[in-house]
Formats: sequence, structure tokens, C-alpha cells
Amino acid sequence: MEIRVLRYFLEAAREGSITRAAQRLFVSQPTMSKQLKELENELGVKLFVRSNYSIRLTEAGMLLRERAADIIELADKTKDEFRSLDEINSGDIYVGSAESESISRFTDAVKYIRDAYPGIRCNIYSGNMEEVCEKLDRGLLDFAIVMSFVDINKYNYLKVPAADTWGVLMKKGDPLSQKGSLTVDDIRSLPLICSRQWLEQDFPQWFGSGADEVTVAATFNLNYNAAVMVRSGIGYAVTYDKLNSTGEDSDLAFRELKGVPKSEMYVIWRKYQTFTPAVKLVLNELKRRFK
Repeated sequence: MEIRVLRYFLEAAREGSITRAAQRLFVSQPTMSKQLKELENELGVKLFVRSNYSIRLTEAGMLLRERAADIIELADKTKDEFRSLDEINSGDIYVGSAESESISRFTDAVKYIRDAYPGIRCNIYSGNMEEVCEKLDRGLLDFAIVMSFVDINKYNYLKVPAADTWGVLMKKGDPLSQKGSLTVDDIRSLPLICSRQWLEQDFPQWFGSGADEVTVAATFNLNYNAAVMVRSGIGYAVTYDKLNSTGEDSDLAFRELKGVPKSEMYVIWRKYQTFTPAVKLVLNELKRRFK
């Protein structure tokens, strides 16, 4: 498989048309059709169902779309790394991160490096721990910033000197907003909106044997969407402090949950990982600040 042909395939999948994909990539339609047919022959499967005016992916095509996107992303990242090997004032840093106000400890370090080397660019992918660790393992990220400790036999890590406070996001004026803080018992009977990671990791510990009686009304992976669901009256969002606006002009309120542990943050990277000069600069600055 050639990277060039995989780019053809992805563009055709996005456009739903080989003709439009060829136009966007400035390739003749016959050339692209031939290359895609040869790709199908090489893999021994049909990737598209073709009609007179459009194409759609087969099950094999959907699998290749997922793999091809990763292959191209890794190939592009590798090219960028080699281009920046001898140029310390440029280069990309790829980071996967959970949503947390504490990420500012990382971005402050990046800002410090960029003041001296403005050609360095930071690219942040937001996702839960499973998503960012998967990308890290595949070499698509240089660092992952996670809110749970991970296998120290698999990763190197730095503990960030900050922790996030758990609480509940609700409509302003809700009777619970009259309290200064809440406990797990206060929310046990409420319809909860929560992240899937919290549901898997923290939920059983918080509610213990009574977990089966708790109602999970919705899940989310972006706090903005959690706030939208709270405004719609779907339930109460279990989330970190300082991720949603709850000031005087906001229609939302946040109340801290007492009696539950705060979440600690870690910057992790693969063991035996080779870094570009730009990534080394950031890592050294993180070590200086966090150790």
C-alpha cells in the first residue's frame, strides 16, 4: 500500500465520489479509479459499492478508512520529525489530554518554550484516558495528560503539582445550589450526567453496594455538551471545577463534592521513546517545573 493511494482512498471516502475526490486532489479521474481498483486487488476485498453517481464504503472499506487515517497521520508526523531534527526553532508537539483546568500547568511550560523558540507548535487532542493512551501507544502523540495513574512499567511519567476538585454542575436556582457543598448522599437519587471514564473508574467506588440504585441519565466526553444537557434539564453533571462558566452572568452553578478524592494529573510518555529537539525542550522544561 502506498501512502499516496491511501490519500486517494480517504478523499474518495470523504467525498462519496471518485470524480469529486480526483478534482480536489488535482488527479485525473481515470488515474484515481485505476489506483483504487489496484488497491482493492492488493487487499483482496471490495472497498466501495459503486453506482452511477456515488460510492459508499463496504465493511472492509470502513475498516481501511480507520486504519488509513492512522497510517497517514503517523507518516505525516514522522516526516515532520525528520524535518525538525536539525532545526531546534521549529517542530510540532503532539499532546493528548483530558479536560482539566490543571492542563494550564502544561501549557504554561509550552508558552515558556515558545517565547524562546516561536517556531514550535503545540497540537492538543482532547479525549478520555483510553483514547489518548491508545494514540500514544500508536506513536501518534508525544505526550498524554491523564487524570488517573497508569502502568509505570509501560510509561514514563511526571506528576503534575495540581489536583482537580469533583463537584456537580446544576441549574442556578436549583435547591441544591443553596448548599455550600454536597456529598455523595446528596446526589444518590438524582439523574446524573457523567463521563464514561468516571462511570467505569470512580462511580463504583463512590456509591459502593448502592451503585445499582443510581440513575445515570446521560454520558458525555466534552464538558460543553454536559452543560447543554444540564440546561435542558436532563440531569446533574458530575465534573471538575473550573471547566464551565458559573459566574454571575451564567445560568449554571457548581457545588463541590466533599468526601471524594481529588483527581491527580500525570504527564506520561512511552518508554524508550525518541524525541525531536522541540519535544525534548518541552520535556526538560516540564521536568524542571514538576520535579
